Amino acid sequence: MECHYPTSLQMAQSVERIVRSTGSIPATIAVIGGRIKIGLHPAELERLADQRSTPTAVKLSRRDIATAIALKKDGGTTCCSTLIFAALAGIKVFATGGLGGVHRGGENTMDVSADLHELTRCPVGLVSAGVKSILDIRRTLEYLETLGVPVVSYAETHDFPAFYSGRSGLESPWRVNDPRTAAHILYTHWQLGMSNGALFAVPIPAEYEAVGSALQEAVEQAVRESEEQNISKLGKAVTPWLLNRVGELTQGKSLASNVALIENTALVGGQIAVEYAKLARDRHDQDQCYQVTGIRENPDELHSASDVTSSGTIDDLKGQPVPNASLIVVGCAAVDITSQPLTDSDFGHQSTSPGKVSISLGGVGRNIAEAAHQVLSSYSNEFSAATLLVSPVGDDSFGRLLSEETRMLGMRTDGLIPVHGGRSSVCSLLLEGSGGLRAGVADMDLVRNMDGHMAREFILAYKPKLLAVDGNLSPDTLKVVVSECLRNGVDIFFEPTSVVKSASILPAIAGNLDQLAWAPIAFASPNLLELAHMYQQAQLLDLTSHDRWWQVLDGLGLGSKFRTDLDLLSRRDASNHDTSRGNLAFLVEKGVAQMAINLLPFFRHLVIKCGDLGVIVVMRCTRDDAAESSWSTESTNHHRRCVVSHSSTSGDTVVLQHFPAMQLPSDALVNTTGVGDSLVGALLAALVQSPKVFHSAISLQRTIDIAQHAALLSLQSSLAVSPLLSSLHGQLSR
Repeated sequence: MECHYPTSLQMAQSVERIVRSTGSIPATIAVIGGRIKIGLHPAELERLADQRSTPTAVKLSRRDIATAIALKKDGGTTCCSTLIFAALAGIKVFATGGLGGVHRGGENTMDVSADLHELTRCPVGLVSAGVKSILDIRRTLEYLETLGVPVVSYAETHDFPAFYSGRSGLESPWRVNDPRTAAHILYTHWQLGMSNGALFAVPIPAEYEAVGSALQEAVEQAVRESEEQNISKLGKAVTPWLLNRVGELTQGKSLASNVALIENTALVGGQIAVEYAKLARDRHDQDQCYQVTGIRENPDELHSASDVTSSGTIDDLKGQPVPNASLIVVGCAAVDITSQPLTDSDFGHQSTSPGKVSISLGGVGRNIAEAAHQVLSSYSNEFSAATLLVSPVGDDSFGRLLSEETRMLGMRTDGLIPVHGGRSSVCSLLLEGSGGLRAGVADMDLVRNMDGHMAREFILAYKPKLLAVDGNLSPDTLKVVVSECLRNGVDIFFEPTSVVKSASILPAIAGNLDQLAWAPIAFASPNLLELAHMYQQAQLLDLTSHDRWWQVLDGLGLGSKFRTDLDLLSRRDASNHDTSRGNLAFLVEKGVAQMAINLLPFFRHLVIKCGDLGVIVVMRCTRDDAAESSWSTESTNHHRRCVVSHSSTSGDTVVLQHFPAMQLPSDALVNTTGVGDSLVGALLAALVQSPKVFHSAISLQRTIDIAQHAALLSLQSSLAVSPLLSSLHGQLSR
């Protein structure tokens, strides 16, 4: 939409205010000085809005992005390029005025906006007042149908809006009229593994409907003039010319309508984004918590940390050569600070409030390393120094605290790397009196900027059996670490950490896929949301178009018997003790099994954390694994919730097994902070103690039992990792 300064600036500022009023965060997107900006400072917004000060600013579509960045240009983004940047940033809802489409006469000129194809590539919900009225709306809708893009009218009727009018004479196949339902459509669409976007068409506010017919007459006249003057042949200059001409013919009335419709789409888009965030957060919280009910061992024997003693610490090794590390964990070590007032009324304006402040060690990598150490160190003196945490720390008070507290836990500290002038990773949370999160600040730049060659030196020095990485590391760091592990035959375990960070491992996989005959990553432990995001991003990166991916999937030979067995498993109750948790239908209905199997060319073993629905293991055993694995002789066993498929062509075996969550009385739940990390740490300990534990049904069952037991113990602890994890050594030795 073309409008001149200062109206352009006022409109942009108004749109951002409207988005904020819904509870969403506005992120105006542009390219400034060759840098992609997701969210603009006020000065940047004015710089782009005032074309007099930036006469060289350009209009950027997909084809222009790389060139504009290389030449350090300023540029406003079209729907097409905005969709690209929104998808890269993880933004799920994008509001604009009108979508591009098929131009009039496009059946002859092939003049079709790149916006339409971008909707097939980017998982973003686009909210607009339909398509620009200067276009061929009928053919645009037909083309969107061909491309498989969902089109939904956000209105009381199925009428598809015509930009300046709420009715184009055409209808959308679907309609909704509330943000919750719209958000649910997007959420369900992407949960099913579909990686394209969706269009929500919002009619212009009713008070502007009356002038719509007059504006449309001006549109028709402008189109005729463009054809008569051959302007219609000027490519991307056509649309700005037409919109400006419509403004002239209507004496500015079209501008008022333009502003009104984009403010309206911003309002609706903000409301949908809020509801989508609620859906994603609710599901993420469920996936992160292990609300298990009961312990297989006697819980009465375990009361406090004082009941457990360690059989050895790193201090016992002083004066001796530093031993090799069987397990290296590369990731985030952080200090967690939590503040909570006595009551909500104690919050004072620009003053302190009475309450409680606590400080503890945190960070996904650190939690995982502590959990593995707790389990291994009490099992045998042989393993007391087996776990090495590699993480940068600042040369500040928090860094010294991390080092000292790590040493006091009996863990090695030779992997904590002091960074001169660096700020240690810190997460500071302000809770409400009721315990809910009010606000927080996370400073994780030190880990995000970690040089992968730091970790490389530890890999070469210690030659571990297994190396675990968390998703806090940057994609560049992960590339270095993964490549070095593969060169040295070290198995890699990836903990995704969060939905946004779960795909950070994929560039490292892409860089090594051509060089290997097996999956680059040995183990990964996503929750359900992280699994879906990893699958979607693998598609966007074209990993699922790679020759290696097709070769592996074809070799699995999964046919009707596998689908029948999976369907039967999906009818089983999720819990052996609590029918209210439903059944395993989500394996099929939400595409969980499909997504996991499609990721097997990249990950040999997937341990999927499903919250109170338990754990799902999906893995591939190759013909070469048969000599060491009993799975080659196993078959589907629904009593054990296990589906097994053997390929007659490649000799590969696919295993999918569900493990119900253990039981825990609801009043015993204390803390969910480190539950998933404790589960992963126990898995790592089992793999260090016996690298082939996934190779038989019996040892796999015992290993997952141990891991869930570890999660259960941390659920009952005020610490992220329960000190009682050291009690699990009895199970490991059996």
